[in-house]
Amino acid sequence: MRLFPDGAGSPAEPGHAPVNYHAYAACGRGGFYQAAKKIPSDVRAVLVLLRKTGLSAALPAVKALQRRGLRVFISWKESGLHQVADCLASSRHHENFRALCQEADGFLSSTPELVPLYQSAGCRTGGFVPTPYPVEEPPWDFSVPVAQRRGILVGTREFDIPTRNHYFAVALACRLGGPVTAISTDGAGDRLLRSISREISIVRGPLPYAEYLRVMARHRLVFQLDRSAVPGQVAGDALLCRIPCVGGDGAVERLAFENLNGLGRDPAELAALAGSLLADDEAYAAEIEKSRAAALEKLSFSAVAAELQKFLN
Repeated sequence: MRLFPDGAGSPAEPGHAPVNYHAYAACGRGGFYQAAKKIPSDVRAVLVLLRKTGLSAALPAVKALQRRGLRVFISWKESGLHQVADCLASSRHHENFRALCQEADGFLSSTPELVPLYQSAGCRTGGFVPTPYPVEEPPWDFSVPVAQRRGILVGTREFDIPTRNHYFAVALACRLGGPVTAISTDGAGDRLLRSISREISIVRGPLPYAEYLRVMARHRLVFQLDRSAVPGQVAGDALLCRIPCVGGDGAVERLAFENLNGLGRDPAELAALAGSLLADDEAYAAEIEKSRAAALEKLSFSAVAAELQKFLN
């Protein structure tokens, strides 16, 4: 259980950071609960997260919450296209999902791609709301002076997920010149990275969220070639660090980095954009300002909280 009575709060607070689905709870000063029975009696609307391993248990939970008079919405916890496809690969899982869609009061999708899936399965109402980031909160400004930023951080870190294109992103980043940093969580990842270049700086993870943001903030930009249609945490992290994110087709990438995301751009074009931002201070400053303005309008806690109210009340 994680409660967010003060919204985003401070990065120093224990527990899960207010990102991804926890951010939905935090921007509304609510809570993230592991069991339906722990939800307080004064709550009026809940979002039930769907997982492959717990899909059959989700329907009884939805019904139990509705009997308590709550409005119940559903959402896939892992919402990349490849992740949802894996969850629905069996007829049993698909039947459970359809039953949930027909029983729930609605859905909340962290990506626009999944909206038709919920609708075709029988959801009566709902829509796309991006996962928010506390870009308006001073404690969550992890930026460092531009003069102290160097090189590229490769934003993705899964070699085993084909749509991440992680190997390609690392290799392309190394061709742009300057230092390149990648995050690895095991020895196999280390060896793969070293096979690309001996000059890569490898940061061993996983890291606490605030520490990870401090690592990211030391870089000039984030680069990725992700094609997974995910919510877009890599881009959201870059917003908190006030650095550009080049590449990726996630929801946050498209909303905050209109001129830099990977939608409709091939790797060569993205590499050229990254190269320009590494060399051109004026273009670099302009992209940071554009992303900051877009984030405040569409992705800030206050903006997304207002959108959530339309669905959950």
